[in-house]
Amino acid sequence: MRFVRQFMAVLAMYAIGGTAVSAVKDNDWLTCVLGLLVAALTVLVYGWVVRWTEHRPAPDVAREDAVAKTGWGVLIGAGWFVMVIVNLFCSGYYEVDGLGSGKGALGLLGFMAAAAATEEVVYRGVLFRIVEERTGTYAALGLTGLLFGLSHLLNEHATLWGAVAIAVEAGFMLAAAYAATRSLWLTIGVHFGWNFAAAGVFSTEVSGNGGNLGLLDATTSGPELLTGGEFGPEGSVYSVGFGVLFTLVFLWLAHRRGRIVRFGARRAATTGAIATLPR
Repeated sequence: MRFVRQFMAVLAMYAIGGTAVSAVKDNDWLTCVLGLLVAALTVLVYGWVVRWTEHRPAPDVAREDAVAKTGWGVLIGAGWFVMVIVNLFCSGYYEVDGLGSGKGALGLLGFMAAAAATEEVVYRGVLFRIVEERTGTYAALGLTGLLFGLSHLLNEHATLWGAVAIAVEAGFMLAAAYAATRSLWLTIGVHFGWNFAAAGVFSTEVSGNGGNLGLLDATTSGPELLTGGEFGPEGSVYSVGFGVLFTLVFLWLAHRRGRIVRFGARRAATTGAIATLPR
């Protein structure tokens, strides 16, 4: 029942928040304000439902160092996308035609903030964290990562390869980042940094959801294996390669910090203690 209550609470925010932000997407200013509000409310609801069902504060959204952790996450996510776009630019597959729309970028900031917060709370805050208690870190990483990738098959320009790429580069990597840091602030930051850089800065398609006009007016064309085609750069082998690299780094950190949960081990719900592998 703990899982059901938490999942239903955050899923409601996911559905309501997503519907509300999508309803005002033609108004960039309103999208920005409402998106940021949905992101904040989602984290508050998650903290409340964890406190209600587990009788303890949610340590992964603790206020201490929240700004710093989110900031580092944004830098990692945005830097990751910059590495992808630099490879595409140097290969001649990404061209900048001029400046885009600052107003459009503002709307995308709110939209991507809401998407990052709601998806991270659902997939890492509830699904990964609770599944990990029963199955261990690696099984939970695989299961929730695949589910995260498959959920993107519902998007407009979705492809099976795109869903697999999202599972590997984002589903696995964000779960590994959460395992290493036990912080939703960092994973929300990474998720937002990647999405906003992709849509709000470089104006590329995100997860097959259609084109975006951010700060740059640009076009992407070339081999689908490298550019991601209509799915966007998340379907690029560059994205997958860098995502795998980040996943390995975060898993190494999780091992180093003794935060890998053994298969079959269960976290004590009342204390937040974790049965981990020896260092």
